[in-house]
Amino acid sequence: MSHPRAPSAGHPAVPGTPPAQGCPAAPAVPPAQGCPAAPAVPPAQGRPAAPAVPPAQGRPAAPGTPPGPGRHAVPCASAAPPPGRRAVLGALAGVALGAAGCSGVRAPAGRATPSAASALPRTTPWRPGPGEVEPAAKLRAVRVVEAIGAWPEGHGGAAAARSRVAALGLPTALVGQAGPLAPAADQAALQVVFAQYGGILPRSASVLVVCRQWTRRGGEVASGGTTVDVRLSRGAHGWTVDALRPAHPGPPATALPADTRAALSDARITLPPAAVADLRGGRVHSSVTRAMRALARSYRIEVSVVRSGHPLDVFGTDRPSDHPRGRAFDVWRIDGHAVVDPATSRSLIERFMRDAAAAGSYNVGGPVPLTGGGPGQFFSDATHHDHVHIGFRA
Repeated sequence: MSHPRAPSAGHPAVPGTPPAQGCPAAPAVPPAQGCPAAPAVPPAQGRPAAPAVPPAQGRPAAPGTPPGPGRHAVPCASAAPPPGRRAVLGALAGVALGAAGCSGVRAPAGRATPSAASALPRTTPWRPGPGEVEPAAKLRAVRVVEAIGAWPEGHGGAAAARSRVAALGLPTALVGQAGPLAPAADQAALQVVFAQYGGILPRSASVLVVCRQWTRRGGEVASGGTTVDVRLSRGAHGWTVDALRPAHPGPPATALPADTRAALSDARITLPPAAVADLRGGRVHSSVTRAMRALARSYRIEVSVVRSGHPLDVFGTDRPSDHPRGRAFDVWRIDGHAVVDPATSRSLIERFMRDAAAAGSYNVGGPVPLTGGGPGQFFSDATHHDHVHIGFRA
C-alpha cells in the first residue's frame, strides 16, 4: 500500500473523520498516525513433501506452507527461511503451471503438500495471528476466497460455489465477481499466502488476499495464482463482504527491460503469482525492479503486491495509488521474518525502511514510525502495520 497524500501529493486526513489508509503517492506531510503493534504472523512454512494420500478437497488440515511453482511461490510467514529452488521443484514434480488461481499461507499458516501425480496439494485454512488490527476483517475476507477458489471432485461450477458462499452468510452474487478465482476444473485446491490490508477504516476495509491455486482437469494438474482485493463493511453484526476485485495483470510483454528480467530471476526476491505476472507484463517501472534488486543484496525479501490486485485509489480517497501505475511494491517478510509478527526485530524493519528510502523511494510506510528523510518520506498507520510499502515517483 502506499501512503495517503495531501491535496495533490500527500496524505491528508479529513477533519473529523478517520484518516484514509492505503498505498498513496507522495505525502506532503508525514501522517500523524502511530505505529500499531505488529501482529504475530505464523512462521514460514516449508515446501511440501508429497503425501501418500491425496486430499479429498482443496483445503485439508495439514498445517504448513503452500508450495509454489518455482521460486516465486510465496511461503507462509515464519522465521524459517524459504526452501531452495531445488526443493521446490522436486516437491512440485508433475504439477504443470497454468491456470489462474490463488496461492498460499497461513497464520498459523497453512502448508500445501502435493499428493500423488495427478492429485492436488494439501492446504490449510489461513488464520490471523495475534496482534492484528482487525483480525475479524481479514478472516472474513480470506474465508470467502477459500470458499470460492477450492472445491472437491464433483462440486465445481457456479451453483456449488454459491452454496459454499451462502453457508458463510455472505451474498451469493460474490461468485459472479470471482473471475480467475473460479476457473473451469474438476477439482481445485487453494492456499492463502498472505492477507494484507489495502486500507482499514472504522467501518470499511480492503483486504488483499494473496493466494495460490491448483486445479485438475482430467489427469492434468495446473498451478497458478492471483490476488483478490476483498472489500468489506462493518455492521451491527460484524464484518461482511461487499465485493471481490481479483487481479488482472494482463498479457506478458514480448520483451522486458534487463532490470525486470534480473528481478524475476533473483533467488533473494520471492514474488507471488500476480506480482510475477505484473513484472512479466512489462508495466512495472524500472525504479521498482532496481530497488527490489538493491534491497535483495542485503535482505531476502518476500513481496505481497506490486501492481495488480491493489485498490486503484488510496483507500477512502479519490487519489490514485502508486501501485496500479506500476510505481510501488509491498514487502511482507524480510529475511524470513514477517513484518506483522511482534517477535520480528523492530530494528530490522527500521533498517529495511531506511534502506528502501536510500534505494530511491520517496514514500516508505510500515509499522515503525521513523524520523528524518524528506518531507513525508516515512509514515506509519494501521494499514501498514503488516507490511512495508515502497513507492516511487517514476
